[in-house]
Amino acid sequence: MTPILCQDIRRNGDWSDAADSVALTYDGRFLRRKVLTSRGGLPFLVDLAQTTSLDHGDAFVLADGQMVHVVAADEDLLEVTGPDLPRIAWHIGNRHTPCQIEADRLVIQRDHVIAKMLAQIGAATREITAPFRPEGGAYGHGRTHGHDHSHSHHASHDHDHADA
Repeated sequence: MTPILCQDIRRNGDWSDAADSVALTYDGRFLRRKVLTSRGGLPFLVDLAQTTSLDHGDAFVLADGQMVHVVAADEDLLEVTGPDLPRIAWHIGNRHTPCQIEADRLVIQRDHVIAKMLAQIGAATREITAPFRPEGGAYGHGRTHGHDHSHSHHASHDHDHADA
């Protein structure tokens, strides 16, 4: 079956009556051009004008008028708790790590380097599997400009993470 073209999206609340849905991870919800398959088996080609960050609840608008609801997929995460959550959140943010902020916990993608740092500052972590819906940044839809701390790369960082 030839994929149906999709060149437009609708933000959560700006659409109704989706024909189908597609489950995407946090990383999968950041795309410009990609063939996806809905939960019902419908293939569609996303071909957006620019790379776009999608949120749970947004929808793809297909060329034939159908809407495909974007659902945040389950993924491997770390639940972070501790006695001073605002301070812990500051340390996570200082590492440019996407973070889902809730009243009694923080949720981040699994990262053994960040987990070790969090333990050193008194945070508790627990591995969970759940949809990841981090804060989108101060300017609405979008991404924090994170980078990998797994140190599997060979390039040096161009900025300092020293605590001030």
